[in-house]
Amino acid sequence: MGSRIIGVGSALPELVVTNNDLSQFVETDDEWITTRTGIHERHIAIEETTTSLGLSAARRALGQETGGWCAQETSIDPESVDLIIAMSVSPDMVVPSQAALYKAQLGATNAVAYDLNAACAGCVYGMDTAASLLELSALQRLLAQTPSPQAANQVANQVSNQAAALHMAHRNVYKRALIIGADCMSRVTDWTDRATCVLFGDGAGAVVLEWQDNECGVLASRLVNIDDVKEALNLPNTFDTSTFPFADLSFVKPDDVLEKRSITMKGAAVFKFSTKVMASCVREVLERADMTIEDVDLIVPHQANERIIASAMKKLDLPLDKIHLTIGTVGNTSASSALIALADAYVQGKITEGMLVCMVGFGGGLTAGAVLFRA
Repeated sequence: MGSRIIGVGSALPELVVTNNDLSQFVETDDEWITTRTGIHERHIAIEETTTSLGLSAARRALGQETGGWCAQETSIDPESVDLIIAMSVSPDMVVPSQAALYKAQLGATNAVAYDLNAACAGCVYGMDTAASLLELSALQRLLAQTPSPQAANQVANQVSNQAAALHMAHRNVYKRALIIGADCMSRVTDWTDRATCVLFGDGAGAVVLEWQDNECGVLASRLVNIDDVKEALNLPNTFDTSTFPFADLSFVKPDDVLEKRSITMKGAAVFKFSTKVMASCVREVLERADMTIEDVDLIVPHQANERIIASAMKKLDLPLDKIHLTIGTVGNTSASSALIALADAYVQGKITEGMLVCMVGFGGGLTAGAVLFRA
């Protein structure tokens, strides 16, 4: 029994921007970008938005649009979705949340919807959160079906805490979850900063998780948070002080009116953190599942930088044919990147039933994590 993936989808903007295109307005060239990142091109949103990309990815994961992968022959009814978790560092709105926008436009009338922010590791955090809630709900249903107080106590003891288990009857019940990662990184990128503008692209990915009593799915997870004392990855918020009546206070700067937010990054610090933490997260999640790296069929990493991925996987002695990459044609799409790669692997047939797959990522915060699942 477990939370199993029954649908995946992705969406990319129409406009493709090559490295040569970037060289027209920033001091760089194709060789410089490719050798340092592995990126050849990325997709940039013009008419698309974070919401429209996320909706398209979700509809493909639900089987409502072509281009995704769905385990069942018919499309998944949005009204059967109990939970929507959205991840983004470039949401179209703060209130209502991205998840609320998806819920309304998908017609997922029965879903609880909220946002989760773990930056580029959001896809892993979203998967872990959804799988945990589905598992908790499965235990809740089991308790409700027990024929006697004695049997309920036996189940409660298995949960490890009788009082906590018995209180499950007062919680929401989830059987099917939709996780959507979407970002328009082009909106929060400084296009004069060569260190960052060559990395990012726009896109969205989505996955549908369903609790199945007779099938295994998510086997283990590992989440990590480390204080970003060196400010390796930052994306400040946008605010308007033009009507702020306390402008003489020290924390308000004269040039803060409608301040543009752009991502900043210290490359060396990010490289050191990411290569170490991705390898350790994979090792730890395998240990939790009582498995080894030899058992893994495919690794789907956050598509941050090909050099980062290669270095992290080298620490695991993992051959390159066990790593699925989309960064060359998609770039780093932040919270959606691993979900886009996951959808691509399913659509290409690189993930088939029964395979052991590990999704791993890292992001600002600093955040990192891995999820191990059986397809």
